[in-house]
Amino acid sequence: MKKIVIFGGGSGLSQLLKGLKLFPVEITAVVTVADNGTSTGRLRRELKIPAVGDITKVMLSMANMPREVHELMNYRFTKSKTIGNHSVKNLLLTALLDLQGSLDKAIPILGEMLNLKGTILPLTEDNIDLVGITEDGKRIVGEEQVTKSASKIKTLEYDKDFVVNPKIITALHEADLIILSSGSLLTSIIPHLISKDLVKEIKKAKAPKMYVCNLFTQPGETDGFTVKDHVDLIENRLGKNVLNVVIANNAIMSSRLAAKYASEEQKDPVLLDEAEFKDSQIKIICDKLFTIEEETYRHDSLKTAYLIFSYLMDGQ
Repeated sequence: MKKIVIFGGGSGLSQLLKGLKLFPVEITAVVTVADNGTSTGRLRRELKIPAVGDITKVMLSMANMPREVHELMNYRFTKSKTIGNHSVKNLLLTALLDLQGSLDKAIPILGEMLNLKGTILPLTEDNIDLVGITEDGKRIVGEEQVTKSASKIKTLEYDKDFVVNPKIITALHEADLIILSSGSLLTSIIPHLISKDLVKEIKKAKAPKMYVCNLFTQPGETDGFTVKDHVDLIENRLGKNVLNVVIANNAIMSSRLAAKYASEEQKDPVLLDEAEFKDSQIKIICDKLFTIEEETYRHDSLKTAYLIFSYLMDGQ
């Protein structure tokens, strides 16, 4: 069975995994652990642990369980001052982390409970914070603060050195395909590429490297970005001629919802101009990749996964 290693964090990665888990592939999902917002942030501050929120979100996307169990895992204690809006899934993983002493031991136990298809690896076991350096040299500490920063972020780093999960390195060198998922470039994708050691291992791995591009720009982060601009930002960290293939949407978004995105959220569709890649060796795979779920544009998880699987099985 072909092996895929996919890097990301949060909603973008979760959406792709919903489709990928339906195909006969062995998935290893690598998840960032620097989220410091909402429930996850409070647990981190109180217990001095890595972020569990993105991990549990990704776990649910890879799980095979009844709808009622899914609803239970997502349940939040909104009426409790003591438990304070924490989700059941976050509390469960936090409890297992306390009992087992590491995410490496805790995640498989919760995964077995959720009938998980695939493996989930945290980027690190260390309790780290993302730091954004603005164009005027100011340090913005915390993933949530980086996202909300009014000043443009010039570069990213972590607040301390950390040890990359060694299982990631093993997975990379056994992989048949390495994917950088759709999702926030600043808080879901680039955080994986801050570690020079990990970038070195990604480059050394023989598997082709793929990027699944975002559908929309993000205010203050990728305003006006085309697909090529997204690729350029990744290559600033990963290096030139490392990415082999990019999957991108090429269908026009002209719905009432797209207009709402533009007017209320300052988000615009990420446009693909294949002419921008004329001097590049990157293969472009494009199609209508979006769907609308609950008044939100998302990647069509099944179609995107099909394109990924087809590329993998065609032998590149």
